Amino acid sequence: MCAGHHHRWAKAGRPDVDEFVASTDPGWARQRPNRACRVEACGYGVARKGLCQLHAQGWERSGRPDFEQWLAAGPPPIKAPVAEACHVPGCLLWPQAAGPLCHAHHSTWRANGRPDPVVFAREFAALRVPSDQVIVLARLPEPLRWELAYVIQCRHDERASRTPPEVVGRLVSFLLEADVPSLRDGDERSWRKAFTASGRRDSNGRGLLVYAHQRVADLAAGSGWVAEYPREVWQLRRLGYPGNLTLDFTRIAQPWLREATKRWTRQRLATGVGLEAVRRGLTAVTRLAGYLQQARIDAPQALTRVVLEGYLADLSTGVPTAHRRQVHIGQLRGFLEAVRQRGWAPLHPTAALFTDDNPPRPQRGPRAVAEHVMAQLEAPTAIAAWSDPAGAVITLILIRCGLRVGDATRLSYDCLVTDPKGAPYLRYVNHKMNREALVPLDEELHTLIRAQQARLTAEATAPPVLFPRPTKNPDRAIPLSTSTYRAALYRWLESLDVRDEHAHRVHLTPHQWRHTLGTRLINRDVPQEVVRRILDHDSSQMTAHYARLHDDTVRRHWDAARKVDITGAAIPSEPGSPLADAAWTGHRLAAATQALPNGHCALPIHKACPHANACLTCPMFLTTATHLPAHREHRAQVIELITRAEAQGRTRVAQMNQDVLSNLESIITALEHPEENDES
Repeated sequence: MCAGHHHRWAKAGRPDVDEFVASTDPGWARQRPNRACRVEACGYGVARKGLCQLHAQGWERSGRPDFEQWLAAGPPPIKAPVAEACHVPGCLLWPQAAGPLCHAHHSTWRANGRPDPVVFAREFAALRVPSDQVIVLARLPEPLRWELAYVIQCRHDERASRTPPEVVGRLVSFLLEADVPSLRDGDERSWRKAFTASGRRDSNGRGLLVYAHQRVADLAAGSGWVAEYPREVWQLRRLGYPGNLTLDFTRIAQPWLREATKRWTRQRLATGVGLEAVRRGLTAVTRLAGYLQQARIDAPQALTRVVLEGYLADLSTGVPTAHRRQVHIGQLRGFLEAVRQRGWAPLHPTAALFTDDNPPRPQRGPRAVAEHVMAQLEAPTAIAAWSDPAGAVITLILIRCGLRVGDATRLSYDCLVTDPKGAPYLRYVNHKMNREALVPLDEELHTLIRAQQARLTAEATAPPVLFPRPTKNPDRAIPLSTSTYRAALYRWLESLDVRDEHAHRVHLTPHQWRHTLGTRLINRDVPQEVVRRILDHDSSQMTAHYARLHDDTVRRHWDAARKVDITGAAIPSEPGSPLADAAWTGHRLAAATQALPNGHCALPIHKACPHANACLTCPMFLTTATHLPAHREHRAQVIELITRAEAQGRTRVAQMNQDVLSNLESIITALEHPEENDES
């Protein structure tokens, strides 16, 4: 709907859109019939309080009684004027006093300078666009007039921002004062400076001026790779990228290195490498160019391994963090390999970097949010504190589904799917891996997402995205930016005053919730492969950080488990002691090398087993209650074997298995009745 009808719809209480469209007057407010006096049989127009001028005076002279009762009592009638109706065509109200117009049209006639009433009535009835909705460019010189017309068309076609006609009108006034024939007579900086110097405090007008200069400059310069590649500063919008990002090659002084960098950058952009990774690569080569300039190395043949080793030393002092150095070295290694493979420059044969050139990366601690903090964040009162319901839904998606924040904000409107059993899933695009993925949903979150969809369709048709940007988005096709969500998140956290176990204010990032979900799943004994699928990691190594936490969980189970030997005697364990840590390490090593179906071996790995396959007669054998079903099944098999051996007269076989049966009986009794074993 247009702004006028949308305002009318909101004022009516936001009814069903289809019903509103069918019942409302399609005309603008100025085309709708003027209201008549509320007194029955009175044909004058409303002056105040829903009454005409005469009836309003009568109500006031009566002492201003209860208004509804006064209307119900029937105020005295007023004599109709001689003229039957207002002279404006379509208006059925009585004329005001002895004039030809009703009260409302008479006021408009006076406000317009009291023109000829006949001409006024004729022009008022004509279907015209209101003056504040008209853009007049006729006073601008050529080609400025056509440049601005082209800019207005571009802004309309992009559907990324609303540009009211009055904003264009203010820009036209500024350009007339500037007295220039074309927007190309200045660069962006000079236009900004001139607009500020004019004394105008109009951010919308300044933004439109900058936008206009960019569009006209792009039109004159051309777009696409043929036009943009030769330039030293690439305007990425001319290559189809959103926003006003640039790639600057001017700081690479060596011509051969600049050309190789431009070819490498173009090749990466053309093959779909992310823009952020491309910018990191350009930063790495630019820093190398600065070092080579200081070392007075100009030719590609002079770039040797010795020079690169010197640069690595310089990098270790200039870039303090190991992670940033790793990224830097990795980008340079890829650049040098691409230059050599594609013959972009005649490099020296030793000009190469290797994986062992990377500094050791310090092991990062767990990034999951503490459960003490999560309990505060997930409380219903905390979620209800979001001022925008969309922000609350995004937060719960991040917490419960583990999406990256950029994937969550860019969810499509139709992101819900169900399997044949009716279980809900969230369908999203993993932008890091450039693929579609699914993650299971709980019923509560499924309901909240459906409610978000309903909020979007209550005002208009369904948009393409689930979380549209609230401003400069007339078609609601642009998703909410991650920076906008982060700002809202930090305001929400500040309002909650979340504290950790030390009473310190908590600061967290949305990505930590991804780690939190993985940690929770691992500690609930969810297999690592399942966690990898839920988080949509590309490999098990990406989930390895959580696997370390899984070992801690298993260790707790190990400490808590009751362990008995072959005689049924309990093996004491003191969790947290050095001996327990050593035993845990031995258990992990033994489990990896000596698998047993109903327990594990406690014999040190370097010793030979004197019992071969008779583990149940081995004093080093340990087991827990988790293996009771296997022990019972084994006991039944041993009893059957002994019975068959005795019946066949094979006393030696029966005697050998009698020891196994005795140990099995002791083990089963000890595991089934641990309290009796403790008392003894």
